[in-house]
Amino acid sequence: MSSLKVEMVAADRKVWEGEAKLVRARSIAGELGILPGHTPLLGVLVEGDVTIEALDGARSTVTVDGGFLSVDSDVVTIVAEHVDASSMQTTTN
Repeated sequence: MSSLKVEMVAADRKVWEGEAKLVRARSIAGELGILPGHTPLLGVLVEGDVTIEALDGARSTVTVDGGFLSVDSDVVTIVAEHVDASSMQTTTN
């Protein structure tokens, strides 16, 4: 099974790192859904939720104030000035 290597960082810390099967985020062009094999992308994020679905099915959701999302060769990097970790919710299926 293919997977994504995901790293989410705020200006002052690493928020999340690991392998995932799906990343959802909101860009200035609309809602993005990133799956393994996605074409390379550089997007500008707007304020909203970013959801990462790990390989085990657990979903983590945080709120960002904007930032950037990069996708290349199944590596997803999310950089935000501020990530509201207090909003982090993790659910399992």
